[in-house]
Amino acid sequence: MQKNTDKFCPMNKKIDIFSDQEKQNELKPLADRIRPDTLEGFIGQTNIAGPGKILSKSIKHGRIFSMILWGPPGTGKTTLARIIANHSDAKFYQLNAVASGVKDVRKVIKIGKNRHQRGEATILFIDEIHRFNKAQQDALLRAVENGNIILIGATTENPSFEVIAPLLSRCRVLRLNSLSDQNLESILDNALKNDMILREMEIEFEEDARNFLINSIGGDARKLLNALETAIDMADQEGKILINHDILKEALQDRARLYDKKADYHYDTISAFIKSVRGSDPNAALYWMCVMLDGGEDPLFIARRLIILASEDIGNANPSALMIAQDGYNAVHSVGMPEAEIILSQVTTYLASSPKSNAAYMALQRAKQAVKKSGTHNVPLHLRNAPTKLMEKEGYGKNYKYPHDHKNHFVDEHYFPEDMPAQKFYRPTRMGRESRIKDRLEHFWPKRYKASSQNQDE
Repeated sequence: MQKNTDKFCPMNKKIDIFSDQEKQNELKPLADRIRPDTLEGFIGQTNIAGPGKILSKSIKHGRIFSMILWGPPGTGKTTLARIIANHSDAKFYQLNAVASGVKDVRKVIKIGKNRHQRGEATILFIDEIHRFNKAQQDALLRAVENGNIILIGATTENPSFEVIAPLLSRCRVLRLNSLSDQNLESILDNALKNDMILREMEIEFEEDARNFLINSIGGDARKLLNALETAIDMADQEGKILINHDILKEALQDRARLYDKKADYHYDTISAFIKSVRGSDPNAALYWMCVMLDGGEDPLFIARRLIILASEDIGNANPSALMIAQDGYNAVHSVGMPEAEIILSQVTTYLASSPKSNAAYMALQRAKQAVKKSGTHNVPLHLRNAPTKLMEKEGYGKNYKYPHDHKNHFVDEHYFPEDMPAQKFYRPTRMGRESRIKDRLEHFWPKRYKASSQNQDE
């Protein structure tokens, strides 16, 4: 433990009340100064770091394993890696994938190999491991497998796509969640009460300013603490330090956004958008749409997804949905931003408010499965065209019944392959206009449709 230097200084001399370690800490950003070194002081991620969970058990029993910590920025990935190192006898090395290469990795691996031969462990923490290319990730494989190093990788991206499969199979993936408002409240209180600099200040928040700060940083603890530190520096330092909305707005400059067109949150957000439209909630759909547009998403990307949704999730319950979605795409392409967002709003609210049916989509899946299962059958002769005399002589088109020559322009005919019984891939619902389609099919094909319609509203 570092000795307090004031014990050994003459009382008549002016002394620095900080130890050497404290002097170093004073120069660090707030986020680093209050970084906990034990799980007991760690806030959030109780799913993996809480009592009885995987990390607490691993640390308690001294069984550290290679892992990938996957989660949004500022959720504690680096802090957890350091806590693990603090509670083990392993030597800890940290690399950032942006600034490091294979040479740096191999240097640590060589050290780890020598330590491993002496029965000593080495932890290599790689921040932003998703930025390593395949060759750089390949360099880690043997060392991880042999136990020469214990790898802890941190990533904001989905490791299924960004980490090579052989390396992924040698690591446990631990998912970190965005910090809740309650977590951020606790982190903020901890900083104000326990940081050696802030606790000497009289800091006060204007009404609702705390909530504004917490709601403006997207669940990112690092941004919370950086914004707090900046706001304190900007505030009047005479006496009580009052932090208000104007200071916070200036400190934040712009509300922190998780959205990144190339990041994992991009896929999460478009998924939330599509699910909201599918779930007939136009209000939630508009919220997620605005998140994407605010983050700089290409409006044509959103418009394309709406076209797909119009067919997959609305289908024949409202055939106009597909036309409106396509017209919306064309309009967005013609107009451009910012006015294109008005068009996207119209299309989004229309599709979200429309009756829903995935019957056409499910019919496609059933038909594809049937083809995959039974293969390709010969086309019956009566369904083939006979453009030549020879083909007509061979029986092509023979006995074909032309529907328009019959009542209601319909004839009961077997249109499937001769050795294949009739199937019912398309099962229309009672939603919107599809109800009329269902009635028509039940009228023309009663054996196929009326039998099952009594049991369920398909």
